[in-house]
Amino acid sequence: MTLYRTGIGNRLLAALPPADLGLLTPHFQKVSFEPDAVLVRSGDEMDPVYFPHSGAIAFMLDMPDGQTVATTLMGREGALASFSVLGPSLSSVTAIARMAGTASLISAAKFRDAYAQSAAIRNVVQLHARAVLLQLQHVAACNALHRVDGRMARWLLQLHDRVPDDLLPVTQEALAQLLGVRRTTVTLTMSKLREAGAVPSDRRGFVEIDRARLERVACDCYALMQRKIDRMYCQELSAPQPTRAPFRENAIVSSGGARGESRAVSRAEK
Repeated sequence: MTLYRTGIGNRLLAALPPADLGLLTPHFQKVSFEPDAVLVRSGDEMDPVYFPHSGAIAFMLDMPDGQTVATTLMGREGALASFSVLGPSLSSVTAIARMAGTASLISAAKFRDAYAQSAAIRNVVQLHARAVLLQLQHVAACNALHRVDGRMARWLLQLHDRVPDDLLPVTQEALAQLLGVRRTTVTLTMSKLREAGAVPSDRRGFVEIDRARLERVACDCYALMQRKIDRMYCQELSAPQPTRAPFRENAIVSSGGARGESRAVSRAEK
């Protein structure tokens, strides 16, 4: 148990007392996911539950005209499909990995069993639900009120919060999907950010950022949203934020999807 906790990267799991974490760890499968992997597709049952240790997962809302727009971004501070504790249900969004990462996954049924037994697990799930709702509210307001350059800066900052350096492995196509705009709009907006010095370089598949300048370009939503979420986590999670420790994966989620279109492959099968 001690070995597992020192190597854990998910902030919700790291906040659990050992006995409560022990309700989950026997049932975890450790996986890695690639960029563009579809972890949950809209209309799929929310099963399993993912606890990311690294990477970034975007919740994408699919519109009737074929367009998609991001509503939330999640990393090691959250849990994908944690709302399945309310009972079997279908996802209203598609969850796509925007940056490669690792996670511990557990079946929704096993997670519901542990949730029913542990007040600590119920507490972190409720905290996470409030944080997701807060992000949804800010993103909705931001999309309605703010310009594309400020919104793009906000998304880049949120991605940067979940990677170890200033070179973000993200394509213009992925940014277009996050923003819900055309690729040409992303190209024009990226030029504005380069002129402001917020994006020193933008080469195929990578965006280099200057964080200080990017924060000046971003709309007020980023700082306000992060300040509220950080305060919520610091006040209500008793354990300190986990360190970034080495993580050993034994499975890979490919970019095709998490269910029928993709698979988790054991390292032993390679």
